[in-house]
Formats: sequence, C-alpha cells, structure tokens
Amino acid sequence: MTTATIDIVMAEGVAKGFLALPPVMSGSVPGIVLYMDAFGPRPALYGMAERMAAEGYAVLVPDLYYRLGAYGPFEAATAFKHEETARQLRGMIGATSQAMTEADTGFFIAALAAAGATGPIGVVGYCMGGARALTAATAYPERIVAAASFHGGNLASEASDSPHLRAGDIQARVYVGTAGIDGSFPPEQSTRFVEAFRRAEVDFTLENYVGAAHGWCIPDHSVYDERASERHWQRLLTLFAETLKP
Repeated sequence: MTTATIDIVMAEGVAKGFLALPPVMSGSVPGIVLYMDAFGPRPALYGMAERMAAEGYAVLVPDLYYRLGAYGPFEAATAFKHEETARQLRGMIGATSQAMTEADTGFFIAALAAAGATGPIGVVGYCMGGARALTAATAYPERIVAAASFHGGNLASEASDSPHLRAGDIQARVYVGTAGIDGSFPPEQSTRFVEAFRRAEVDFTLENYVGAAHGWCIPDHSVYDERASERHWQRLLTLFAETLKP
C-alpha cells in the first residue's frame, strides 16, 4: 500500500488531502472520497482510509476546512468539552457550507483520477461528512455509484440544503447508519428521510445502531464503540464491494 499527502488545486485555494492507494493499481481502480467529521483530517481517519485501500480502493481524505487557514489539531475526544475549541469548531462547520463541498467534490474526483482511480466512485462521510457524502451523490450521479453516511447529522432537516430534498437526483445505492440516540438526526428527520428517498425510488438502507452514540465509528472519538464500528465496517465494505467492484 502507498500513502501520501497531496495538494489539490481548487477553485478557491489549495486543499490538503491524504491519499491511500491499494497494493495493486491495475485496470479500472475504483475510488472513494472519505468526508471527514467535524474534527478534520487526522491519523484516525487516515487509518480508516488505509483499511479501505487494503480492499482494493484508492481513497482520498480531503480537508474540507481548507478555506479557513491553519487550525487545530483538535482532540476528537475532548474538543467539544472545552468552550473555546467548541466555539471554534462550530464556527468552522458553519463556514463550510454544503454548496462549497459540493463544488469541491469535482476536484476530489479529479484528484483520484489523477492518482489512477479511473473506475466508479464511492463516497462515505461521518458526522458532518455524512450529509456531504449524500449531497455529493446528488451532484455527481454520473460518477458516484455508492454513498454512505454514518452518524451523519441533518440529513433531512428543514434547511434549504438538506440532502433529502434532492433525493430524486441520486442514482447511487445509499446506506445510512444512525446512532440509536442522536440529536443531530432525530426520529422526525429519519421519518422525513425515509419518505423522501422512498418516493424518489432510491435504492437505500437506513439502519439504526441501538446503543451506539454519535461518533461511534471513529477510534479516537470519546464514544467509540468497537463492536458497533466493526458492524459499520461490514456494512460499508459490503456496499462498496457490491457497487464498485466488477
């Protein structure tokens, strides 16, 4: 396996990206964009990218905060427990819109292609990245064939950029894994999400991880749950195997 930190030239600057390539790069290699959670790119996410790459995918973890200048690093387990860093993180999340990430995704896909990933594309996002992954699938239906969100927030909110409002644009297969109790994706949003995706005839699954808390998938998070995380890995790798591989 090969890993590298790359510069991605964007329309509004340069984004850093962590790239993990599979042991063998031959034929039509599928690519994956991993959309970060609120705490930004870091070793925990890089390790997840490497696990995906070991399955035969080229994986990119881009910095969605690149417009905001230098920041962090943030400790995922404690950052929201301190007023100063919590305020900073909320501001950074608010300053990085869905529309920005949607536009950026074209450059992320191009960066994967430049690295040799010319096959189909999958996307997966965690926390704030969950909605970004679904939005990417609405914006690039000709390229993205699989999209997953884990403990993603505001997937079916009342905001004008909520992903469920564009369900009819999705051609990808979709998987959503939600925490048993998650204030950012409460039951009323789950109901709204299911109705929108069923009416749009999207091939989707929404699964409730009872007992897991928001952030359970990522190993440096304070609520990391190894058993539930391994369940997420099984679901995610099955989704990608069934959609990205010949």
